[in-house]
Amino acid sequence: MLAEVMQFVDDLKKLVKMRLTMTVVFSASIAFLIGSKQQGDINWINWLILTLGGFLVTGSANGFNEIIERDLDKLMKRTADRPIPAGRMTTGQALVLSLLMGIAGTYTLVTLNFMAGVLSVFSIILYAFIYTPLKRKSPIAVFVGAFPGALPPLIGYYAAFSQNDLAAYSQTNAAAIVVIPLVLFAIQFVWQFPHFWGIAWVLDDDYKRAGFRLLPTTRRDKVSAFMVLFSTLLMIPVSLLPYYFGFGGLTVSLVSLAGALLFSWYGFKLFIKCDLASARKVMFTSFFYLPVIQLVLLFDFVAL
Repeated sequence: MLAEVMQFVDDLKKLVKMRLTMTVVFSASIAFLIGSKQQGDINWINWLILTLGGFLVTGSANGFNEIIERDLDKLMKRTADRPIPAGRMTTGQALVLSLLMGIAGTYTLVTLNFMAGVLSVFSIILYAFIYTPLKRKSPIAVFVGAFPGALPPLIGYYAAFSQNDLAAYSQTNAAAIVVIPLVLFAIQFVWQFPHFWGIAWVLDDDYKRAGFRLLPTTRRDKVSAFMVLFSTLLMIPVSLLPYYFGFGGLTVSLVSLAGALLFSWYGFKLFIKCDLASARKVMFTSFFYLPVIQLVLLFDFVAL
């Protein structure tokens, strides 16, 4: 009995893509704390509600993604042991779990404010039902997927405000509910291109087994490498946006700039060499860049 329970827990972790989900929740949670600092006070109960709701919504989107890609997951080494392709969970069971998580997560976020709930529904639809099918059709999928991928900080930031507070800020300090969340969104949006393309370069052989077309030209060639380089260079001006708009201090600006320059150096090496080693450096840099920048911004945040 215990072994069955442990297996179910393990399968549920794989269904919701635990590491990815925790990364998304972390991003939303940090944005919530930034939104709280803007108001001068942190409501930790609401932070817990956001964390739970964000986990459920993200887990739901990932569950739908695995249901749709169940036959493709069988073809790739990295996904063959997921519960549905491995036969340990039926599509119906996964669908029920995903629906329950989606409904519960959206309801949880709506209790914070309507904006957070609407954005969470939008993120599920975009990720599971638009981005997922596009992965086999066109490299444009990465661009489309960058939108739901960048919504967590937007959801987290708005979740820090009550409905009345959002209305009040729209009258007295619109920049606090427009500029800050949009910059947080922009940073995560642009970051996803070197992140996803770095992963796609490293895992291209495995992705091809499922027919995924995620590299800019669908191949490990010079043009794809240039697009990776270009996306890393974009991180340089984007990383300075918090300082430019006045809500990021000097510390976060220097750390962000240093990270963006390191990103660009590895992107340049990939462009010159077009090799797996350089692509791995781009990929691993992306893993650390975003959470580090978000954390530093939290502690170096200046309220508008």
